[in-house]
Amino acid sequence: MIQVLQDTRSGEMTLAEVPPPAIDAKSIRVRTAASLISAGTERAMIDLAKKSLAGKARARPDLARQVIDKARKEGVVRTVKTVLSRLERPMPLGYSAAGVVEQVGAQVTEFKVGDRVAIAGAGYANHAEVNCVPKNLATHIPSDVPFSSACYTTVASIAMQGVRIARPELGEFVAVIGQGLIGLITTQILVANGCRVIGIDPDQSKSELAMRFGAEACATSPEEATRVVHRVTGGRLADCSVITAATKSSGPIELAGELTRRKGSVIVVGAVGMDIPRDIYYKKELDLRISMSYGPGRYDPQYEEGGVDYPYDYVRWTEQRNMESVLSLLNSGRLEVEPLTTHRFTFENALDAYSLISDGKEPHIGVILEYDLDKPQEEVVTVAQPAAGHERRERLSVGFVGAGNYAAAFLLPPLQKNEAAVLSTLVTATGLNAEQKARKFGFATCTTQFDELLRDDALDSVFIATRHSTHADFSIRALEAGKHVFVEKPLVVTPEQLVAVEAAWKSANESKPTGLMVGLNRRFAPMVQTLRSQLSVGDPMQLIYRVNSGHIPTSTWLHEEEEGGGMLVGEMCHFIDLMVYLTGASPLRVHASSMQMRSHDMADTDNVAITVSFDDGSLGTLNYNTAGDKAAPKERLEVFSGGRVGLLDDFRELTIYAGGKKTRNRSANQNKGQRQMLDATVDSFRQSGSSPIPIGDLVATMRAVFAARDSIRSGQAIDIS
Repeated sequence: MIQVLQDTRSGEMTLAEVPPPAIDAKSIRVRTAASLISAGTERAMIDLAKKSLAGKARARPDLARQVIDKARKEGVVRTVKTVLSRLERPMPLGYSAAGVVEQVGAQVTEFKVGDRVAIAGAGYANHAEVNCVPKNLATHIPSDVPFSSACYTTVASIAMQGVRIARPELGEFVAVIGQGLIGLITTQILVANGCRVIGIDPDQSKSELAMRFGAEACATSPEEATRVVHRVTGGRLADCSVITAATKSSGPIELAGELTRRKGSVIVVGAVGMDIPRDIYYKKELDLRISMSYGPGRYDPQYEEGGVDYPYDYVRWTEQRNMESVLSLLNSGRLEVEPLTTHRFTFENALDAYSLISDGKEPHIGVILEYDLDKPQEEVVTVAQPAAGHERRERLSVGFVGAGNYAAAFLLPPLQKNEAAVLSTLVTATGLNAEQKARKFGFATCTTQFDELLRDDALDSVFIATRHSTHADFSIRALEAGKHVFVEKPLVVTPEQLVAVEAAWKSANESKPTGLMVGLNRRFAPMVQTLRSQLSVGDPMQLIYRVNSGHIPTSTWLHEEEEGGGMLVGEMCHFIDLMVYLTGASPLRVHASSMQMRSHDMADTDNVAITVSFDDGSLGTLNYNTAGDKAAPKERLEVFSGGRVGLLDDFRELTIYAGGKKTRNRSANQNKGQRQMLDATVDSFRQSGSSPIPIGDLVATMRAVFAARDSIRSGQAIDIS
């Protein structure tokens, strides 16, 4: 399919051929018929992308500070890799569209194939021929509403939510500051609500359009606005002012204070300067409110991604129900958007539409892209010529699933540089990421369909770097297809999945040697290798591992037990595996306790002390917390054994005390062993069909993690069989 993409570094716009997005159980896949360019929002994104790195830093000082903090902790090289990886990721544009359902997720009952729907959401309702949208971000289009009107639904819902926040009463005076796309829709909704509207915009043509839509009066300057509001309201001023302008200036917020009566309200819908003149807002005791996008549910992953609706009786208007309300107004004729459409472009000419907006030479309000619903779509896109055939002992053919920030920064670059690896097919959930990463890292083809890897008999291995909840299923299916499997940690998120994956690995090895590897890279780090070589073989060890991790809110998918497993399952397996490696022993008994955070936003099980007893007499303690300051070092490992002490600090400094002497090894940048791990994996898979980490260690680590979770819940030590 074709999609509009923006280069995040240069701001360049392209029409790229990418695979159609993958559908999940709670989403629908939609063939796009029409999409609306939100000129103000999208132009701001384009302008930001066109700035230099210094310009981007000045525009987003909050992100610049995060980069500086990361460089201090992890080193400049590692930080630069991460930042450049994110900047190289293309940005999809668009968030308001309409089309026809072509596929329905397994858990979706509200829609069926062939339904006409309006769709919403940045990253979902893109300017693309096919879109995959969570069910709560879609709604049915009435039969009499054309696609060219329905594609306005999301933008109109922003206006609708602003009016709902204002809570205007019948007959009230409302000043609408800014008569652009959202302002003109706001004016119509207020008129339909029985309000007397005064429109304010410097563009005379837009003021005239507002009058056509029912505004009682309009003004084109602040001075005229003051006179008009006094005249229309009889000197009482507006009951409410709604700001729909988009400007860095605080002029609109100042004007709203002047135009609004004492104890009235000011509603901010547009992105404007917020230097509020305290004197006038204080003396009038004005109520200032900020409207959040299209309504309740916005930015809530449980609602948008999880498909969990809010109870109708308690949250009357959600973003989806605002969309329904907009379509009802369109169907009844009380909201008109066709007069707002100043330009139409076929999707093949989308770049001309953006040139029109960027140049600013021609007046425009609503710019629509129109699509061919009957155009055939290919699920697999060829990026480069396939590599020549290979002998499996010489080169390993790789299929890779998932290409998020971590994979793009630390997994794919080493694989690309490994001459023993042949990068065959890349699979990601979104086509734009698949195409961009496939081209960057040299894959022959890309797709959004995981089954394409399983059907490829020439493919030796599958590398999995997707969400934790998919690891077990993808690993089992790949093993059953006879592929070697590398899966980014954790291997699984439940004990039942661990049993199933181990059984699949055993079954696969009955036919031929088949490797199963997990991305537990720390044991491969050069400083860890040095540390292990300095320890006495056979002597029990005491290990104290302190981790100062960043806080991850409980609202994210990571903390859903069967989705991410929390930090305990998703992250702490790293540190327990390192203990297993250094001791060379198996965990026997685990005792764990968690802090009582007394915070809805912080998980108790992200803040724990875990003690692991090993079968050789070693003892390991992991103190993991998210309650500290992220500016402090993240990891410190202390190892005591056989009259020696090893101290490893953030994989940048290793200190060994032995024989009364101290030796210190320092590095300017972190090396946590990702490249060494991947090189070892490729060699093991192609040479012997095995894993560089024994399957026993992989299973033992996950059993210890699950035992720690059980211990926290029961308050008792847990024996590992």
